[in-house]
Amino acid sequence: MRNFGNTELADRRSAAATAKAALLGAYQAAKTANDPARAAKRAERTALVQARDLRRMERDRLKVEERNRRDSDAAEKQAAIEAAALAETEERAIAKSARIRRVVEDDAARKAERDRRYANRKARQA
Repeated sequence: MRNFGNTELADRRSAAATAKAALLGAYQAAKTANDPARAAKRAERTALVQARDLRRMERDRLKVEERNRRDSDAAEKQAAIEAAALAETEERAIAKSARIRRVVEDDAARKAERDRRYANRKARQA
C-alpha cells in the first residue's frame, strides 16, 4: 500500500489549488467591479468599433456605387455598340436595295433602248 506519511506532494498540490482559486476569485471580483477607468476603456473600445463599422459601411457603399457606375457605363457602351451595329446593318440594307434598284432601272432602260431600236428598225423596213 501507499505511504500516507509522505504529504509533501499533497500539501503542495492543495496549496497550488488554493492559490489558483484565490487568483480566479480576485479576477472575477476585478471583472465585476465598476472601475471608472475600466468603463472608460470599454466605452472607448465601443466607440472605436462603431467608428470602424461606419467606415466599413461607407467603404462598402462606395464600392457598390462604383460597381453600379461601372455596370451602367458598360451597359451604355454596349447599347452604343449595338446601336452602331444596327445602324451599319440598316445602312448596308439601304445600300443594297439602292444598288438593286439601280440595276433594275438600268435593265429597264437597256430594254427600253433595245425596244426603241427594234421599233426604229422595223419602221425603216416597212
